[in-house]
Amino acid sequence: MFCKASLITVALALIAAASPVQENSGIRIPLAKRSSLTNEDGTFNREKAIISTVNTINKHRANLINLEKNVGRQAFKEGAEIKPLATLADFNLTKRQNEPLTDEEDDLEWAGTISIGTPAQKFLIDFDTGSSDLWVPSSSCRSSTCSSKKKYTASSSSTSSKKSGSFQIQYGDGSTVSGPVYTDTVNVAGVTVKNQYFSPVTTLSSSFANDPIDGLLGLAYPAISNLNQNPFFNTAIQQGAVSEGVFAFKLASSGSELYLGGTDSKLYTGSIEFHDVDTSTGFWQITGAKAYVGSKAAVSNFETIIDSGTTIMYGPPSAVKTLYASVSGSKVYDSENGYYSYPCNSPPTVAFSWGGKKWTISAANFNLGETESGSGQCVGALAGQDIGLGNNVWLLGDSFMKNVYTVFSFDDDAVGFATLA
Repeated sequence: MFCKASLITVALALIAAASPVQENSGIRIPLAKRSSLTNEDGTFNREKAIISTVNTINKHRANLINLEKNVGRQAFKEGAEIKPLATLADFNLTKRQNEPLTDEEDDLEWAGTISIGTPAQKFLIDFDTGSSDLWVPSSSCRSSTCSSKKKYTASSSSTSSKKSGSFQIQYGDGSTVSGPVYTDTVNVAGVTVKNQYFSPVTTLSSSFANDPIDGLLGLAYPAISNLNQNPFFNTAIQQGAVSEGVFAFKLASSGSELYLGGTDSKLYTGSIEFHDVDTSTGFWQITGAKAYVGSKAAVSNFETIIDSGTTIMYGPPSAVKTLYASVSGSKVYDSENGYYSYPCNSPPTVAFSWGGKKWTISAANFNLGETESGSGQCVGALAGQDIGLGNNVWLLGDSFMKNVYTVFSFDDDAVGFATLA
């Protein structure tokens, strides 16, 4: 979430230089890069990682609150619970105001530009498969955090319409993102929908102070929408703005893109291996997973949520402990936050499978950096943390998605993986 303000210019330049391209029936959207949780000297940034964890816990806490409100507790997986709001103090961190933790180059979300309103008002947006609402700052926002953001002015849009209700998300530093509810025309790289529900927020969490993004666009199911409305892509399907109810991500250090309305065949090889989603939860949640260390299945028969808005991977603490027990030379690095280390010179080969191919995480993507300079022990990108999503539910974020081409299909209620080209 934290990065130097000067990088805003870099992000916008990158996106401007690579405008959306239409290919076949879909639209390619180049995305700016998000960095790892690694310092410039190659060491693990523990503070930044904890902040990321707190934000992840609270995002999915909000999702469960929305799921209970929209569907009911019967949709909760066994062991799922709405936990108390996680705070930085819970993790022995204090609020840092607007000060970046480190000199974090390229610390961007997977961001691209969208427009809202008539005429178009442009915003830099984080695309998140782990949530289901669209929000941007409002011209009425008085939070200091809004000062550096692009802001939506309802009165300047001829297609704007105010609705009843309100929107709110809480963050671990005690701040919130909240605002009224509107509908308007939304355009994402040429995919245009009318009367899209969103919130032009009037309070903006200080968590976003050093973040170049203006807002967020959720790509999960309507069941976890705080607004209890169709997310953007579901509206696009409903209105016939895309020819297929499919979108796909390539996340990498370069050449990242979101593709709307199908898949970009130039970015993967071979066939796409699809797996059915348990749609009752509102997440892109796949059952029947196995986690491998080398050729050995270390943990079996669990569920996984594929979440582009989460930086690393999380599993239930006991299951993650079992996995690391199969990693030679591994040890507990941070018991409170569920991090483990392993010898940097012999990284484990960790892979996930849902009954087909084993999808391996590269050594680079599994490595969050040395515990300290010269220690020879590196922190793994899988942490044991009870996010509240259920006893048997793992959360696979960017550390997993960067190794595969990931396809999300509303048409078939499935997630697919393919080998990167």
